[in-house]
Amino acid sequence: MITLVVNALCVLQLLICPTIGSMRRIAISTVMFSLILSACSIGGSSSASSCTEDYWDGEIGACLPDGWVVVDTETLLQRGVPPETIVAFQAEQAVSGQFPTVAVTREALAQEVSSDDFSSASMRAVSVLPGYTLIDSRSVRIDGTKADVHIFSAQPSEAEPRRRYYQMSFNKGLRGYTVTATTPVAIEDNLEGSIFAIFEGFTLVDPETKKK
Repeated sequence: MITLVVNALCVLQLLICPTIGSMRRIAISTVMFSLILSACSIGGSSSASSCTEDYWDGEIGACLPDGWVVVDTETLLQRGVPPETIVAFQAEQAVSGQFPTVAVTREALAQEVSSDDFSSASMRAVSVLPGYTLIDSRSVRIDGTKADVHIFSAQPSEAEPRRRYYQMSFNKGLRGYTVTATTPVAIEDNLEGSIFAIFEGFTLVDPETKKK
């Protein structure tokens, strides 16, 4: 029953376009589809370590630790991710039978809001998930601006185990971005370090511009 309610909530939210409603829909749907991706391997096996590979798609950039790969577009489509998903990264090595995943979504905002308001709206949105428990809140800097990382556990689907989530939301003009990492509830420090390496490496500035 809970699974049906949460899935229905995601579908209903897709029909809502106001700014805050959109934030709520994006935050929850990102959690749901990160949940799907984390259960599926996309191949390979390696151990995570320091950040070793730069990613830039012309809009958003990140730095991937060793053992993390970009999920190809075909896989995202097969998993039924929402069109707002612009990229996903996945660890090649499973942890407790799950593949840690970081998904990034983008949404168009009806009006400009502060980064703090955008982040707070996303945090409030996921607090309605079944089994929601706040674990911690930290901050990183995205292109010099503080972004809060909301760490919580939840069980959006009765058919799946409780998981730990790391989520941050930030915006630039009328574009909002939500980044969500999904892992087992109990993880080692090196995996959390890899997740924060990815989060801290996010940028909306062309790396070539930074070099000038």
